[in-house]
Amino acid sequence: MANPANVTGTSQSGTLARALKEGLFAGVLALGLFSLYVGIKTDQDINNAPIWYPRWGLLAIFVAVAAVGRFLIVGFFHPWSRARKERLSEMPVHDIEAKPSFFHQHFLKIALLALVLYPPVVVWLSGIQGSLKFVDNFGIQILIYVMLAWGLNIVVGLAGLLDLGYVAFYAVGAYSYALLSQHFGLSFWVLLPLSGILAAFWGIILGFPVLRLRGDYLAIVTLAFGEIIRLVLINWTDVTKGTFGVSGIPKATLFGIKFDASPTGFAKMFDLPMSSAYYKIFLFYLILALCMLTAYVTIRLRRMPIGRAWEALREDEIACRSLGINTVTTKLTAFAIGAMFGGFAGSFFAARQGFVSPESFVFLESAVILAIVVLGGMGSLTGIAIAAIVMVGGTELLREMEFLKHVFGPDFTPELYRMLLFGLAMIVVMLFKPRGFVGSRQPTAFLKESKAVSGSFTKEGHG
Repeated sequence: MANPANVTGTSQSGTLARALKEGLFAGVLALGLFSLYVGIKTDQDINNAPIWYPRWGLLAIFVAVAAVGRFLIVGFFHPWSRARKERLSEMPVHDIEAKPSFFHQHFLKIALLALVLYPPVVVWLSGIQGSLKFVDNFGIQILIYVMLAWGLNIVVGLAGLLDLGYVAFYAVGAYSYALLSQHFGLSFWVLLPLSGILAAFWGIILGFPVLRLRGDYLAIVTLAFGEIIRLVLINWTDVTKGTFGVSGIPKATLFGIKFDASPTGFAKMFDLPMSSAYYKIFLFYLILALCMLTAYVTIRLRRMPIGRAWEALREDEIACRSLGINTVTTKLTAFAIGAMFGGFAGSFFAARQGFVSPESFVFLESAVILAIVVLGGMGSLTGIAIAAIVMVGGTELLREMEFLKHVFGPDFTPELYRMLLFGLAMIVVMLFKPRGFVGSRQPTAFLKESKAVSGSFTKEGHG
């Protein structure tokens, strides 16, 4: 009879041998992939003649990361993951239904409290002027993408309609606020809902041609719609000023109080030192309120009949029609409501920047927003917010990593590698969390109550 210790030792040695083999293979593969892209850099000399020089140190780091990473995944992560799944499959149902921890129960309240306290804490730590970068780049910028992703989540995550032109509604909201505020002198608080209504109108216009389309065909048409809006903004120079953009856009006000240097401005009125950080802090709380409005409306609609119709449409359109659900109004409401929140975000973006141009609304923006929705977990507001923090905050964090220049040389610019890291993050999440960070397909309605299912029932198919 074989000794269990010997069997376990043989199994571990076999796993490590396979991990070493796959790690070496991953290193060789990375060497072939990155030799030309990372190992060699091209440039121009003083006579504009092309020159090149090797970067063996940077190439070695990429190869080492690939090899060591694959070794650790195969040798340690995969065995741990299998053992964890086996333990969960044997766990009884009453343990699964046990009361969650305090942090899990009150996670949303804790997160909201942290966001509310974020600006004063940053001001306390870095001063009023030093807080400008953290409130703007790491606060407002992330929350804008959270709101955009939550708006697109209605179309993609709930209704299952693949929209590659969502940035068009973002542009409609921004230009609506910019042009109407300049030509008619309307305030931000009037144009904020008006921009959302105009964007929703364009969402309905997009919805009508795609009522009978699905899948790849729907994606192509929505992509074309986004490009049409961008080209109109570029070529309709009499109105949009083309590539020069619209500048001098009025700022938002707080109950009529302006954030400027006038005697009636915010700083002078409250006897504070002059700083643009006050306006950024005000914008932070404004976009936070807009995000909370988006989340509240999404949650409420999801529990209503229209929300359940969206979920039925997402799962199976043919079955949805067989149940008597009007798919025309279901699709149009999804496009309209999702576009409305995109218009809100666009008008806020225009008020924040004070300048809008077609370059801010390219296809890459739609791709980033869609990637945030997919990575976070379609239909999950919490997961999408986490994905936005990771993706957008990570990109902004790269700008602060000046110490990398001491490792890779003074010519190294970390932000140029953001798309590489963006793609790497997408691959990693899709491999280990195919449904996103907090992906879930739980229905919003139950016959009596939602009950957990023991892992023993789903052990074969892994859930």
